[in-house]
Amino acid sequence: MTVKAVNHIAIVTEDLAAALRFWRDALGLPLDHTAEVAAEEVKVAVLPAGASAVELLEPAAAGSGVARYLAKRGPGLHHICLEVEDIEATLARLAAHGVQLIDETPRTGDDGKRYAFVHPKSAGGVLVELYQLPR
Repeated sequence: MTVKAVNHIAIVTEDLAAALRFWRDALGLPLDHTAEVAAEEVKVAVLPAGASAVELLEPAAAGSGVARYLAKRGPGLHHICLEVEDIEATLARLAAHGVQLIDETPRTGDDGKRYAFVHPKSAGGVLVELYQLPR
């Protein structure tokens, strides 16, 4: 199991345009792209920051996981995403260490990224996403 990098830090917001006024306009991070991820019912803005990125999340549907998170905890840090070499090996190692996983097998995004989430209960209250980028 190899953690290669922090891929991104995700921040949940009620208003993507308002969040961009801080992260892009005031702070000066470049906006790489925006997208709607239908499978996760979320609107996303990606702002590169060196070798990593800030990912802004706005719920696209009232019942989505991000909408429920926002209603329960309010805006702010949502998750940290770690890029890994082998997602299956990483999930197996975590499970062997008694870590509670949200996803026991990885999901695959439209862009070919494979990802899985680790439950915050096992990570000191932090939702952790694992990414394996397409080769």
